Amino acid sequence: MSSAIFRTSRRHFGFSLCGFPLAWTAMARQAVSGPWNAPARVARVYLAAPKVHWPKPTLDVAAEVKAVEERIAEVGLKHAAHVQLVGGEILSSEQEVRPWLAAMGELDGVLIIPVAQPTPALRALVDALEVPALFFSRPYATHAWSSIAGWRAAEKKLEVVAGSSYGDLDPYMRMFHTVRHLRKSKVLVGAATPQSREAAAAAYQKHFGTQFRFLAGPDFRQAFEAVGEKEARQEAEAFVRGAVRVVEPSPREILDGVRFYLALKNLLHREEANAITIDCFGSLAANTLPGYPCIAWSRFNDAGLYGVCEGDLASTMTQILVTSFSGMPGFVSDPVFDASRNEVIHAHCVSATRMLGINGPASPYLIRNHLETNEGAVLQVLMPADETVTVARFTDPQRMLLSTAEVIDAVRDSDRGCRSQIRTRVSDAEKWLNHFTAGLHRVVFYGDHVRNVERMGRLMGFQVVREL
Repeated sequence: MSSAIFRTSRRHFGFSLCGFPLAWTAMARQAVSGPWNAPARVARVYLAAPKVHWPKPTLDVAAEVKAVEERIAEVGLKHAAHVQLVGGEILSSEQEVRPWLAAMGELDGVLIIPVAQPTPALRALVDALEVPALFFSRPYATHAWSSIAGWRAAEKKLEVVAGSSYGDLDPYMRMFHTVRHLRKSKVLVGAATPQSREAAAAAYQKHFGTQFRFLAGPDFRQAFEAVGEKEARQEAEAFVRGAVRVVEPSPREILDGVRFYLALKNLLHREEANAITIDCFGSLAANTLPGYPCIAWSRFNDAGLYGVCEGDLASTMTQILVTSFSGMPGFVSDPVFDASRNEVIHAHCVSATRMLGINGPASPYLIRNHLETNEGAVLQVLMPADETVTVARFTDPQRMLLSTAEVIDAVRDSDRGCRSQIRTRVSDAEKWLNHFTAGLHRVVFYGDHVRNVERMGRLMGFQVVREL
């Protein structure tokens, strides 16, 4: 950072680059509360015929259910932040299914627990369900697990767990919360020509229940002007104090970026939404907006909300799904291949600072301009190295691409591409390069989430395709 820029920053803002200020950090991590964060409402239901023959004709069904209920109650208590377990009835005929569902009211999922063979209510229940279901098959309880894969091939949102450990249910409790999170999320989409994205929005809404609302340029200008400059200046001071240093941006560019963050935060609150994406390289180009949205995206992603670049609905939905389950913010990237080294660089001018988890430590950041336009204010985040990452993207509501990589290091001094970059090693860069489809963007999440995303795919009805 040049001394002239540093002096200008101090003169205009009184900026002191002395580490993360508590006020800014607390503000960034305080996610807007809403129905998307409430526990999922999951009904448990037991299946057995009036007369059983497997695992033995003398099985006491009521006693068996009582014993299972005690264990399920422990699971519910352990995951009370994510699920509210209701129900607990025994269904013994298909005629009981629809009255039982009506009595349960609004649900986010169903936990189906067969007790004995036969299970005459099962097919009727699977056919009647409009929410994802988990079939928990304990050893010797039933043979009905053998039908699950076939029903799933017929596009039923149905996952099966077969085992004696109730701990196997743990990840699914959070997955049910993700089902609700998607169903109750609302995405604001900034685009001057919404027609190009309306079909995709309708498809994601139909499959996951997510709501979308399109906004235009005047909506953002009005929200920006409603934020007082004094309030924005206070937040900008905290933002700069938290940086390693300021490099290119002027105080005005930083102030406008922070003011736009506050404006967008107010828009989310007013619209009862938790996600926003703007077509900032297209119909609402960033230099036509009152400020660059990049600071806002970083702060929202740090807080468990969602700010996504370029009006990209597929990346937005990918981020909502994986972040809500894993607690890891997503980093929307432009992959850069170096097949000769078996490496892929992930680069973009927007990154969260808490890539190791919304409640985890923050990485250091520099305040830079947007590299591709040489204006505005963005964060260059020095992300952690020596970590496994999951790279994902929905192609449509029924299909997600998935791979993993190892982070070698953060690229700190590149003057090409985008400001925040990580260099990763992959299993076969040339193979990925030659089969790369579905647009440029991929979303990077720290941690290996492949197995759980595959489980969510079966539970929620989308196919997971391994790119690597």
